[in-house]
Amino acid sequence: MKASDVKKGNVVEHDGTVYQVRDIERSSPSARGGNVTFRFTLYSIPGGRKFDLSLRADDELREMDLVRRAANFSYMDDGAFVFMDAEDYTQYLLSPELVGDNAGYIVEGIEGYYVQVIDDAPVGLQVPTSVILTVIDTAPEMKGSSATKRNKPAKLNTGIEVQVPEYISNDEKVWVNTLTGEFAGRA
Repeated sequence: MKASDVKKGNVVEHDGTVYQVRDIERSSPSARGGNVTFRFTLYSIPGGRKFDLSLRADDELREMDLVRRAANFSYMDDGAFVFMDAEDYTQYLLSPELVGDNAGYIVEGIEGYYVQVIDDAPVGLQVPTSVILTVIDTAPEMKGSSATKRNKPAKLNTGIEVQVPEYISNDEKVWVNTLTGEFAGRA
Protein backbone atom coordinates (compact mmCIF):
# COMPACT_ATOMS: atom_id res chain seq x y z
CA MET A 1 0.00 0.00 0.00
CA LYS A 2 1.12 3.57 -0.60
CA ALA A 3 2.46 5.52 2.37
CA SER A 4 -0.35 8.06 1.87
CA ASP A 5 -2.96 5.31 2.54
CA VAL A 6 -1.47 4.06 5.81
CA LYS A 7 -3.62 4.70 8.90
CA LYS A 8 -2.89 4.65 12.64
CA GLY A 9 -3.08 1.11 13.99
CA ASN A 10 -2.07 -0.50 10.67
CA VAL A 11 0.53 -3.23 10.90
CA VAL A 12 3.25 -2.95 8.27
CA GLU A 13 6.56 -4.52 7.35
CA HIS A 14 9.74 -2.52 6.80
CA ASP A 15 13.19 -4.05 6.24
CA GLY A 16 12.01 -7.46 7.44
CA THR A 17 10.59 -6.16 10.72
CA VAL A 18 6.89 -5.93 11.54
CA TYR A 19 5.66 -2.68 13.10
CA GLN A 20 2.41 -1.18 14.28
CA VAL A 21 1.77 2.43 13.25
CA ARG A 22 1.15 4.58 16.34
CA ASP A 23 1.39 8.06 14.87
CA ILE A 24 1.57 9.75 11.46
CA GLU A 25 2.80 13.25 10.74
CA ARG A 26 2.17 14.69 7.28
CA SER A 27 4.38 17.48 6.03
CA SER A 28 4.07 19.23 2.71
CA PRO A 29 6.87 21.47 1.50
CA SER A 30 5.91 25.03 0.65
CA ALA A 31 7.25 24.86 -2.90
CA ARG A 32 4.59 23.87 -5.42
CA GLY A 33 5.00 20.37 -6.80
CA GLY A 34 7.14 19.38 -3.84
CA ASN A 35 6.79 15.89 -2.46
CA VAL A 36 4.55 15.35 0.53
CA THR A 37 6.34 13.31 3.18
CA PHE A 38 4.90 11.18 5.92
CA ARG A 39 6.71 10.61 9.20
CA PHE A 40 5.57 7.42 10.88
CA THR A 41 6.09 6.54 14.52
CA LEU A 42 6.29 2.75 14.51
CA TYR A 43 6.60 0.18 17.28
CA SER A 44 8.05 -3.23 16.53
CA ILE A 45 5.93 -6.35 16.99
CA PRO A 46 7.03 -8.13 19.12
CA GLY A 47 9.26 -6.06 21.38
CA GLY A 48 7.67 -2.63 21.19
CA ARG A 49 10.86 -0.84 20.11
CA LYS A 50 10.15 2.63 18.74
CA PHE A 51 11.24 3.41 15.18
CA ASP A 52 10.72 6.60 13.17
CA LEU A 53 10.35 6.29 9.41
CA SER A 54 9.89 9.03 6.81
CA LEU A 55 8.44 8.17 3.41
CA ARG A 56 7.16 10.03 0.38
CA ALA A 57 3.46 9.71 -0.44
CA ASP A 58 4.03 7.18 -3.24
CA ASP A 59 6.49 4.97 -1.34
CA GLU A 60 5.17 1.48 -0.70
CA LEU A 61 4.75 -0.27 2.63
CA ARG A 62 3.63 -3.88 2.91
CA GLU A 63 0.59 -4.22 5.12
CA MET A 64 0.53 -7.26 7.38
CA ASP A 65 -2.54 -8.99 8.67
CA LEU A 66 -2.51 -8.83 12.45
CA VAL A 67 -5.22 -10.94 14.06
CA ARG A 68 -6.29 -10.50 17.68
CA ARG A 69 -7.43 -13.78 19.24
CA ALA A 70 -9.19 -13.82 22.60
CA ALA A 71 -7.22 -16.28 24.72
CA ASN A 72 -6.94 -17.46 28.30
CA PHE A 73 -3.78 -18.16 30.25
CA SER A 74 -3.41 -21.92 30.77
CA TYR A 75 -0.05 -22.72 32.35
CA MET A 76 3.72 -22.16 32.30
CA ASP A 77 5.90 -24.39 30.16
CA ASP A 78 9.64 -24.07 30.76
CA GLY A 79 9.39 -20.33 31.39
CA ALA A 80 7.01 -19.75 28.46
CA PHE A 81 3.39 -18.67 28.92
CA VAL A 82 0.83 -20.98 27.30
CA PHE A 83 -2.43 -19.33 26.24
CA MET A 84 -5.40 -21.17 24.80
CA ASP A 85 -7.59 -19.64 22.09
CA ALA A 86 -11.04 -19.01 23.56
CA GLU A 87 -12.78 -20.13 20.34
CA ASP A 88 -10.85 -22.95 18.69
CA TYR A 89 -8.56 -24.00 21.60
CA THR A 90 -5.35 -23.43 19.63
CA GLN A 91 -2.45 -23.21 22.08
CA TYR A 92 -0.05 -20.28 21.78
CA LEU A 93 3.38 -20.50 23.40
CA LEU A 94 4.57 -17.00 24.31
CA SER A 95 8.19 -16.51 25.30
CA PRO A 96 9.10 -14.30 28.29
CA GLU A 97 10.74 -11.84 25.81
CA LEU A 98 7.50 -11.56 23.86
CA VAL A 99 5.41 -11.07 27.01
CA GLY A 100 7.85 -8.54 28.50
CA ASP A 101 6.55 -6.38 31.36
CA ASN A 102 3.06 -7.86 30.98
CA ALA A 103 4.27 -11.02 32.77
CA GLY A 104 3.20 -9.53 36.11
CA TYR A 105 -0.40 -9.29 34.88
CA ILE A 106 -0.89 -12.85 33.70
CA VAL A 107 -3.18 -14.94 35.89
CA GLU A 108 -5.56 -17.82 35.35
CA GLY A 109 -9.30 -17.36 35.22
CA ILE A 110 -9.36 -13.81 33.91
CA GLU A 111 -10.91 -12.83 30.56
CA GLY A 112 -9.65 -10.06 28.35
CA TYR A 113 -6.29 -11.33 27.12
CA TYR A 114 -5.64 -11.13 23.39
CA VAL A 115 -2.82 -12.91 21.59
CA GLN A 116 -1.71 -10.95 18.52
CA VAL A 117 -1.03 -13.32 15.63
CA ILE A 118 0.61 -12.81 12.22
CA ASP A 119 0.71 -15.76 9.82
CA ASP A 120 -0.38 -18.12 12.63
CA ALA A 121 2.60 -17.09 14.78
CA PRO A 122 2.01 -15.26 18.09
CA VAL A 123 3.79 -11.88 18.04
CA GLY A 124 2.32 -10.03 20.99
CA LEU A 125 0.02 -10.07 23.99
CA GLN A 126 -2.58 -7.54 25.06
CA VAL A 127 -3.57 -7.74 28.70
CA PRO A 128 -6.86 -6.53 30.24
CA THR A 129 -6.78 -2.96 31.61
CA SER A 130 -7.07 -4.33 35.14
CA VAL A 131 -6.50 -7.70 36.76
CA ILE A 132 -7.14 -9.24 40.18
CA LEU A 133 -3.96 -10.30 41.98
CA THR A 134 -3.34 -11.64 45.47
CA VAL A 135 -1.17 -9.91 48.07
CA ILE A 136 1.42 -12.41 49.29
CA ASP A 137 3.72 -10.19 51.33
CA THR A 138 3.06 -6.81 52.89
CA ALA A 139 3.75 -5.22 56.27
CA PRO A 140 0.94 -5.34 58.85
CA GLU A 141 -1.09 -2.16 59.43
CA MET A 142 0.48 0.22 61.91
CA LYS A 143 -1.86 0.48 64.90
CA GLY A 144 -2.60 3.95 66.16
CA SER A 145 -1.23 5.58 63.05
CA SER A 146 -2.62 8.96 62.09
CA ALA A 147 -5.71 9.23 59.94
CA THR A 148 -3.67 10.18 56.89
CA LYS A 149 -3.80 7.57 54.18
CA ARG A 150 -0.37 6.10 53.73
CA ASN A 151 0.74 3.53 51.21
CA LYS A 152 3.08 0.60 51.70
CA PRO A 153 4.71 -1.82 49.24
CA ALA A 154 2.99 -5.16 48.65
CA LYS A 155 4.38 -8.14 46.77
CA LEU A 156 1.75 -9.86 44.62
CA ASN A 157 1.36 -13.49 43.53
CA THR A 158 2.82 -12.84 40.04
CA GLY A 159 6.02 -11.38 41.51
CA ILE A 160 5.29 -7.69 40.92
CA GLU A 161 5.23 -5.10 43.67
CA VAL A 162 2.70 -2.27 43.97
CA GLN A 163 1.93 0.40 46.53
CA VAL A 164 -1.26 -0.41 48.47
CA PRO A 165 -3.16 1.46 51.21
CA GLU A 166 -2.15 0.58 54.78
CA TYR A 167 -5.36 -1.36 55.51
CA ILE A 168 -4.58 -4.05 52.88
CA SER A 169 -3.20 -7.28 54.37
CA ASN A 170 -1.70 -10.58 53.16
CA ASP A 171 -3.92 -12.95 51.14
CA GLU A 172 -6.27 -10.13 50.10
CA LYS A 173 -7.24 -9.87 46.45
CA VAL A 174 -6.69 -6.48 44.81
CA TRP A 175 -7.35 -4.90 41.43
CA VAL A 176 -4.25 -3.62 39.65
CA ASN A 177 -4.41 -1.24 36.69
CA THR A 178 -2.15 -2.75 34.00
CA LEU A 179 -1.62 0.59 32.24
CA THR A 180 -0.22 2.37 35.30
CA GLY A 181 0.86 -0.61 37.44
CA GLU A 182 -1.07 0.90 40.36
CA PHE A 183 -3.47 -0.43 43.01
CA ALA A 184 -7.06 0.13 41.86
CA GLY A 185 -9.09 -1.14 44.81
CA ARG A 186 -10.02 -4.25 46.74
CA ALA A 187 -11.37 -7.10 44.62
